[in-house]
Amino acid sequence: MTVTKDALGAPPAGGPRAPELDVVPVRNYGRWTAAVISVLALVGLIGSLAKNDNLHWDVVGDYLFADLIFDGLGTTLWLTAAAMALGLGLGTLLAVMRLSSSPVLYGIATAFVWVFRGTPLLVQIIFWGYAGALYKFVKIGVPFTDITFFQTETNTLLTPAVAALLALGLNEAAYASEIVRAGIQSVDPGQTEAAHSLGMRPALTMRRIVLPQAMRVIIPPMGNETINMLKMTALVSVISAHDLMSNIQDVYAQNYQVIPMLVVASLWYLALVSVLSVPQAWLERRYGRGTARGAHASPLQRMFGGTARLVGKKNKEDGR
Repeated sequence: MTVTKDALGAPPAGGPRAPELDVVPVRNYGRWTAAVISVLALVGLIGSLAKNDNLHWDVVGDYLFADLIFDGLGTTLWLTAAAMALGLGLGTLLAVMRLSSSPVLYGIATAFVWVFRGTPLLVQIIFWGYAGALYKFVKIGVPFTDITFFQTETNTLLTPAVAALLALGLNEAAYASEIVRAGIQSVDPGQTEAAHSLGMRPALTMRRIVLPQAMRVIIPPMGNETINMLKMTALVSVISAHDLMSNIQDVYAQNYQVIPMLVVASLWYLALVSVLSVPQAWLERRYGRGTARGAHASPLQRMFGGTARLVGKKNKEDGR
């Protein structure tokens, strides 16, 4: 007896059913081997560090929650927030200037980015910290005359904290301007043309139409810049800005426990970076809605999701 099939390849109604195929997934032995080796290496490293007497874990415990550590954390956090606010605001302005048709605005913005992106951040921090050696007084008045509206000593105005803020903020503005400019240029020019055809002014078009769409491109690198800024605040210790790293250096200069104090600093930086990663991931998902990146799962979700799939697969096999 011959069994016929329809156009889709399925047997006709009432005919014999094809046997159900058992799908067997590919065995990734190399992946499992690499995972086991990685876990064993990580456990060995943690065990070695935990048993190393040279780390002096008692010293780490004594200073991990000390008052001077929290004082330094406060300075580090406000420096990070203020420098990112200054850098993002000025960087957005510079990005718009670089996209302007005016050669003067374009030239000024390009020169700013060239100077502050082309010199090391450490050099800029030291320069602002010792600006009093270049100008003893800060004066505001009418150029080429003796008329002065404001005058003060440079060292009084540029305290270590202010110098650190200027160095970090202006340096960040140079990098933020390029990120914002790339985000603006990623938006289809037809969006701007459509807004102008509706009578929207260029400034309103930029604020209501272009920038919200550019945020999808701006948010991920800007989040990384925020995390990088948090770590770069450690460089202001060269001008004694009393941040976390400055206070750590003051301590190990007295007790000579360099490695334990660096462990304390590393633990706090890791904790702060982990906290900052949470809003960054949330913003990426929010502004990435409607795109493939918007459905991106976090590392923890991937880890727990993979574990859940393995458990479900095992239960299914046991049930059979």
